[in-house]
Amino acid sequence: MTALSMKATIERWPLAHAFAISRGAKTEAVTVTVDLGDGTFMGRGECVPYARYKETPESVLADIEAMKELLACGLTRQELQRLMPPGAARNAIDCALWDLEAKQTAKPVHELAGMPALKPLVTAFTISLNAPEKMAEEAKKAADWPILKIKLGQSGDLARLKAIRAAAPKPELIVDVNEGWTPDNLAENFAICAEAGVTMIEQPLPAGQDQALANIPHPIPLCADESLHDRASLAALKGKYEAVNIKLDKAGGLTEALALADEALSQDFTLMAGCMVATSLAIAPALLFAQKARVVDLDGPLWLEKDRENGLRYDKHHIYPATRELWG
Repeated sequence: MTALSMKATIERWPLAHAFAISRGAKTEAVTVTVDLGDGTFMGRGECVPYARYKETPESVLADIEAMKELLACGLTRQELQRLMPPGAARNAIDCALWDLEAKQTAKPVHELAGMPALKPLVTAFTISLNAPEKMAEEAKKAADWPILKIKLGQSGDLARLKAIRAAAPKPELIVDVNEGWTPDNLAENFAICAEAGVTMIEQPLPAGQDQALANIPHPIPLCADESLHDRASLAALKGKYEAVNIKLDKAGGLTEALALADEALSQDFTLMAGCMVATSLAIAPALLFAQKARVVDLDGPLWLEKDRENGLRYDKHHIYPATRELWG
């Protein structure tokens, strides 16, 4: 076992434009970055604390700092899974450990994970929640993207969808409600989405209150987001959802995310690879399980005023695997 030094830092990244969902809006991405060193090599990981899961930057930083002594004693990735629960703090450490091992062995992470070389992937582009005319304006600018992810979940969703579809008639549309609908308006909203040609709806009801989905016919596949964290979440999703949105911060790192992707596929769920608004360092590990996803939604860095150095390359709707200088 190798003794590791650790440094964890809260970082703030201004956004180019406000990013809004049904729960609120933000103008910056607040991340926590972990650096792990063995005296020769350095591995990095980044996470995004999320208030929805009772996380703050300060609480996540404290949870990471609490692992410093164990890391100094040679804590392994496998031991980390047992000692920390899923969440942002474990994600940052887990991804830093993957990166460090890649640097130590001179092998890319995909080889360490037993995967073929990563391919560029088409990513969706998100249209932030706003007034219908504003969302239509943004959709028109992005009308050449193959997939647009539309944030909904407030009154006026019908007008939003109609305006967006008129402004961008060609892209595939997926809708993300972020728990913003109720059982009373589900049937109406499902019909609206079907009329607009929506192909997937994310998390229409609050997590823990989604039993109604098992009893209401839905012509469009439903994707669990807030209702899914790690493999232990899958059993409760059967009969309610057809797809799952895997995110590193929810799963607690790449180790669990890879296992979750395989388990979800074995249970016939369709995969979506998602992210928080963050820098390329947080997104790079997601490209591994995203190789198996039907929908890739990894546009987080595109919302930043400026990404970190050696960030991921986005070109004509494609996202390219990370360089060694960034991660993995």
